[in-house]
Amino acid sequence: MKTNNDAIRRAKLAKIHIAKKALGMDDDTYREMLAEFGLKSSKDANIAKLNEIITHLESKGFEFKKPKNQPRSVKSQNDRQKPETALMGKIGALLADGKLNWNYAHGIAKKMFGVERLEWCDCQQLRKIVAALEYNTKRKAKKA
Repeated sequence: MKTNNDAIRRAKLAKIHIAKKALGMDDDTYREMLAEFGLKSSKDANIAKLNEIITHLESKGFEFKKPKNQPRSVKSQNDRQKPETALMGKIGALLADGKLNWNYAHGIAKKMFGVERLEWCDCQQLRKIVAALEYNTKRKAKKA
């Protein structure tokens, strides 16, 4: 059974790996940093040690930003395990990768389905929006 601590650990591990990528750390540098904390892998750390690593990464110049106004699917507000929640996260990641804001995804929902807000879309519609965003990413990559 997954506990709340497991979710907290996963979130902190994700933050560490996001910071690693954003700071441009190669694997050797990352391993050296972990060795300073007495670790071989960040997965071996407890929550307190993960907090220390995050503080260290912040001191190196990384700023953790919360997603601004990320819409939540109406159907998934009470249950975070629903597929709609995962799809909204995927949409958020694709938007961030493409340096787009949430209004872009709302526009896709309106154009494709006549739905004003992304969070009003059902699971099938959200999957199609993810596909559209992935297609857009591939199209932009071809141009570059």
